[in-house]
Amino acid sequence: MGAVAVDLGRYERELRAQGFSRIAGVDEAGRGALAGPLVAAAVILPEGFELEGLADSKALSPAAREALFERIVREAVAWSVRRCTPARIDRRGLHRMNLWLLRRCVRTLPVEPDYVLSDGFAIGRLPVPGLSIRKGDAVVASVAAASILAKVVRDRIMDGYHRRFPVYGFDRNRGYGTRDHLEALRRYGPCPIHRRSFAGVADPAEGGPLDEGEA
Repeated sequence: MGAVAVDLGRYERELRAQGFSRIAGVDEAGRGALAGPLVAAAVILPEGFELEGLADSKALSPAAREALFERIVREAVAWSVRRCTPARIDRRGLHRMNLWLLRRCVRTLPVEPDYVLSDGFAIGRLPVPGLSIRKGDAVVASVAAASILAKVVRDRIMDGYHRRFPVYGFDRNRGYGTRDHLEALRRYGPCPIHRRSFAGVADPAEGGPLDEGEA
C-alpha cells in the first residue's frame, strides 16, 4: 500500500475559516549541529499556495530545496530569515536562543501575521495567537516553507565556512556531529564557529556520530 498523501494546507484552511488571513509558519535549521549558526525563518504563504514537492526540508535533495527556495521567496506574501551565532548560543543556551530567534523572525516580517504555526514547541511571548504542531515541517505548508528557507540559507553559510575551514568538511556535514567531523575535532580541535558548550565539541568522544536528519 502506498503512503497516504499529506494535506499540507489543512491547518491554514481551517484557520482562514476562523477569520485569520495572515498565517505565518516558523522553523529553524541547525539546532543539533556542533558548529555554525542557528538559522530560523518565518513565511506567510498566499491563500491556495500549492507547490509540488513541498515537504520537510531534510527529506529533500539540495537541488530540490534550492528550486523550492526560489519560488517561495518569489511568491510568499512575506518572509524573514535570521541567524544566531555560535558564541551567542554558548553564552545564552540553545533553547533560549532558539525561541528568541523564532520570535525575531516573526517580528521582522514585513507584513504582520495574525496567527503563528510552529514546529514542535510553542514559541510564546508573541502579540498574536499560535499553535505548535508535532512534525509541523512535514504536515503544515507554511512551516515546511520556513524549514526550506532556513535550511537553504544555513547550507549556503556552511559552504562559506567550509572554504575558510576545509578540514572539518562543513560542505558535507553542515556542522553536525558525523564520524568524520568528530575525527577532525579530535585531530585539529575546534575552530571559531564551533559551539564550545556542546559536549561533542568539548570532548569529541562524547559526541557520537549524528546525522543531520536526527537533529
